[in-house]
Amino acid sequence: MKLVFNILFIFLLLIAFVPFFRRFLFHLLVGRQLVKQQERAFRAQRQQEKARTKPGGVRVDSTPSNANDSSRFRGGEYVDYEEVK
Repeated sequence: MKLVFNILFIFLLLIAFVPFFRRFLFHLLVGRQLVKQQERAFRAQRQQEKARTKPGGVRVDSTPSNANDSSRFRGGEYVDYEEVK
């Protein structure tokens, strides 16, 4: 019984104080499922994007680098108005 207690105690110390051992256990328990789930989500997103694009259509994935410059108001023609009471 004392041997089992010592083994469990050492195991808990390793988990608490050794980051490499913690990462290894996390990868064994959760990591593989996490990677599979991310791959499924990525595939579903790609399928959804393909479904949105019409055949022969054009799809733009990025915005121009000068998007901030074009959004600023630069002036233009002004129209006189009268206030209606």
